[in-house]
Amino acid sequence: MSDTPPISGTATEATERSRGPSVVSSQSADASTALSEPVAPALSPEVESPSTVMPAAEPSASNEPPPVEHGIGVLIVNLGTPDAADATAVRRYLKEFLTDPRVIESNGLIWKMVLNGVILPLRSRRKARAYRNIWNREKNESPFKTITRSQAEKLAAILEPLGTRVIVDWAMRYAGPSIASRLESLMSRGCDRILVMPLYPQYAAATTATVCDEVFRFLMRQRRQPALRILPPYYDDPYYIGALASSLQAELKSLPFKPDVILASYHGMPKEYVVKGDPYESHCVRTTQLLREQLKLDESQLMLTFQSRFGRAEWLEPATINTVKALAKNGVKNLVVLMPGFAADCLETLEEIAVDNARVFKRYGGANFAAVPCLNDSGLGMVMIEKLAMHELKGWV
Repeated sequence: MSDTPPISGTATEATERSRGPSVVSSQSADASTALSEPVAPALSPEVESPSTVMPAAEPSASNEPPPVEHGIGVLIVNLGTPDAADATAVRRYLKEFLTDPRVIESNGLIWKMVLNGVILPLRSRRKARAYRNIWNREKNESPFKTITRSQAEKLAAILEPLGTRVIVDWAMRYAGPSIASRLESLMSRGCDRILVMPLYPQYAAATTATVCDEVFRFLMRQRRQPALRILPPYYDDPYYIGALASSLQAELKSLPFKPDVILASYHGMPKEYVVKGDPYESHCVRTTQLLREQLKLDESQLMLTFQSRFGRAEWLEPATINTVKALAKNGVKNLVVLMPGFAADCLETLEEIAVDNARVFKRYGGANFAAVPCLNDSGLGMVMIEKLAMHELKGWV
């Protein structure tokens, strides 16, 4: 089960056990040139990091370059990750995440008792074991943090021709590096205009809105505030749809089998949140419709499902795990799953889907299963992020 109720656009983290950590930055080279119009040719994912990218940790000002005049900050934000693969760090991360009222809206006394008395003690130990299986031991950090840093470094390299006044940084909504620390750093570097880029394609209050909450909380404490822009949801953006389609096509070409069915699996959400007005479900539906049109597939060939249920509330249907089981029982032998709602591979994609769902599929009669890597910091992924950034930076650069 996922640690991220009710939704995680980028999720926690992971690197697929069978592929190793390198999979997060090894999208097919052919895919970077396969992106059809209106997407521009993909930039190489192997660009060097320029001096304008900010440090990964939360350094003191003395470690940072001197301020620029009228700087423009670009802050990439993903969900978050524990600082270590042990129960203490995982518990600290989960507590911060699961006490956010945007994530768990019914967080009264009973919820707090259950959280502290049952959920945190049990899930912290279990999830710590999962993190150890996928931990980036070379950098002593989660793969999700490795990917996010790389996305920022590569975006900084792409934007380097704009000059040193454009400064790219990255942050996590939960754990570190914190949004507040990186905003403070950007402002200390001379940025009086800042673009915040939550990497959640489909809007949800539990993802995009909580990033905005944290940004605004920081700004409320500032006497001199920078001009601010927030990247809107990009669930129907042509570059995003094109990148997803090209990435899937490249992956299918590399497989030794042809899928009978493809699932587009999105993080789940309690139905109550949608009833209250959250547009997340409609955004997922629209992304899937556009993907079908791009790939010329019908609803039976490319199905929409929702993963990562948590608790006893009624969640969006159909559930990915139930669909995977039913397809196998009904004779489907070859299944491919992509996760369009995640900007980077994570525990939900590489553990829940690539390991747990694959195991269920084969247990109930399936033969071949493949999880398509997320866009990550691939050439296709970075073209998409570049286009999104440049669109929002119009008038500033």
